[in-house]
Formats: sequence, C-alpha cells, structure tokens
Amino acid sequence: METVTHSSPFDSFLDRMRNPASLDLVRSIKSFIVSFSYTASNPETDGKRIQEFFQTMEDAIRDHPLWASSSDDETDNALEGLEKYVMTKLHSRTFASTPEDVKIDAEISEKISLLQTFLRPQHLDIPSALQNEAAWLLAEKELKKINAFKAPREKLLCIINCSRVINNLLLNASISEDHVPGGADDFLPVLIYVTIKANPPQLHSNLKFIQLYRRQSKLVSEAAYYLTNLVSAKSFIVDLNAKSLSIEESEFMESMEAARLVNRVPQETVTTINKRSIFGKLMDPGPSTPVHVKTQTNVNGGSSGSNYPYMEAEAGELTVGDVERLLSLYKDVVTKYTSLCNTVRHLSVSRTQRHDGLLRESNGTHKDTCSKETEKRS
Repeated sequence: METVTHSSPFDSFLDRMRNPASLDLVRSIKSFIVSFSYTASNPETDGKRIQEFFQTMEDAIRDHPLWASSSDDETDNALEGLEKYVMTKLHSRTFASTPEDVKIDAEISEKISLLQTFLRPQHLDIPSALQNEAAWLLAEKELKKINAFKAPREKLLCIINCSRVINNLLLNASISEDHVPGGADDFLPVLIYVTIKANPPQLHSNLKFIQLYRRQSKLVSEAAYYLTNLVSAKSFIVDLNAKSLSIEESEFMESMEAARLVNRVPQETVTTINKRSIFGKLMDPGPSTPVHVKTQTNVNGGSSGSNYPYMEAEAGELTVGDVERLLSLYKDVVTKYTSLCNTVRHLSVSRTQRHDGLLRESNGTHKDTCSKETEKRS
C-alpha cells in the first residue's frame, strides 16, 4: 500500500526550482497561478485550462537544460511535483468552488448518515465470505483520508489504497473460502458498503477535483478503474432507494424515517470556538503537508472531516477545558441512542401488530370458507 507522505520527488522538484537556471520556469508557474486566481470559477473551463498548462510545462521541462540528462522517471517526478505545487496553491480556488458542489456534498453526506443507521451487507447482496469487518475498517480508514490532502495525486492514492484493501479481501476469500471471484460484481457492492460506512467528507467535490485536475496521462489503468468504480458507487448512493437493495420498500421507508427522527434530536450548538484546539496551534501546512481538517469544528460540535471530533485524539492531548464538551457529546450520544431504540421498538411493535392483524384476517377468512363448505355439505 502506497503511503502519502512528504515525497522525495516533490522535494527534488522544489530543489531544482530553487536553482537560478530555472528562473524562466518559476516565472511561468507563478504567473499562471496569479492569473488563474483572479478569474471567475468555472470548473469545466478551469479543468481544461489547467490541463493545457500542465502539457505546456511538460514540454518546457523536457526541453530545459536542468532535465537534459534526466531519465523518464526523473522527468515524470518533476511533473508530479509541478501538479502538486500548482494545485496546492490553487486548492481554495478550485476545490468545491461552486454552491452546487457544496450542496451536493451536503446531500450525499446526509443521505449516507441515514443509511448508516440500518444498512447491512445483506441488503447489497454481499456474500458472507466477503464480510470481513477488519478489512472493511482498514478500507474505510484509507478512504476517509481523501479530504486531508490538497493534491489530486494524493487524493487518488487514498482511493487506490482503499480499493486495494478490498481487492485483497476478494483474493483471500477466493483462496480460503472457495469463493468464486465475481470481479466487479463482487468489488462494487463492497466498495459501496465501505463508502457508506466511511462517509468520506465532500465525496462529490473530491471525485470531481481528481477528474478535473489530475494529469490526464495518469488517469489510466488501475487508477482509472478504481476512480471509475468510486464514481459509480457515489452515483448508486445518490439514486439509492428500496429497489436498489434487497429490502422491502415499506421497511426501507420506515428505516429512513426512523433515521430522520434520530437526526432531529436537538443538539447543543457550540457558538464560540477556542482558537487553540486540542491538537495544538495550527500552522500553515505548506504545499507538501496534509490539511488537518479534523480541527475545523462546526456548530454541531463535530468537525468538518468527522462527526466524532475526539476519535483521533490522544489522552495526553486533552485539556481540562475539553471535559465539558466531551460530557456534552456523551449526553448527545445517549439521547440519540435512546431515541433510536424507542423508534425501532415502535416500528417493531407496529410490524408485529400489522402481521398479527393479517394472520387474524386470513384465519377469519379461512374459517368462514370452511363454515360455508360445511353448510353446503349439510
């Protein structure tokens, strides 16, 4: 599994850009970033414009004296460094750049939150041989990282790592469980389930960002396959209804309504946020450091990257001031859990009563039929 870290290719690119001989390249890059930053956002046009710039710079780098004796791999590393540098600088201008993207992100996240309360592997026809909580948890963890990076390549690596975990699960199942591999028929349902369990933040915007700004020559083979599958998983979730699952429509509607009721439980809002989070004073991560999204707290007491702001914290990072907030979150969890239990109990009773009613009606009809047959015989 490839880990997203401080990459030596990127550091090498920066070192060469500091060379006085690269002044012409530096000027071209900075000029593009400045001019692009001052234009109105238009994702489709922006994507085309950036791809054209990458192609122009690729030709310039290949012909440049600093790379005259470089191998193809060294040149490719320079182009990867260029993409990371440019897209990190333009991240705030290009990522989730329209109100529509923000709206779609919120709608997908909300729907996934509802599905998380009742969706089970069997609803997606995932065979028992592929139901491995440990593997799923690892895949979820990789996918959740997608919003922590600014560069398209690093976001794509999160998808690739998640998908490789699932592929390994399918391979192991085929060996140990005598499960016949079903290719995409097995892979996609598991990816959909993992995506729902993970609920990665801003899923729509992250996928769109990769599609628009990852160098097109790199969206091939394995990377293209995994990206396409996650796009398909997202589309499936957006359109998901009872007919998409192995579940009765009445049960699906009742489960979704129960989830909505739980989500309506009042929560304490945090109106003031201490600028010093439990993770310490935030510093500018720079172009080669992940964005620490978990420290960006919203009004619901959660974070922009997770509904569980203290899940990544260590005991030594907590302060006395965090106790009050932790208590508030604990009370909120208990309230939600109690509400959910009551709702589920109510739905169970309703189903039982409805089922008993149908049985009584059926028995009554059967008795009437028998009585009539007896009278005829008499």
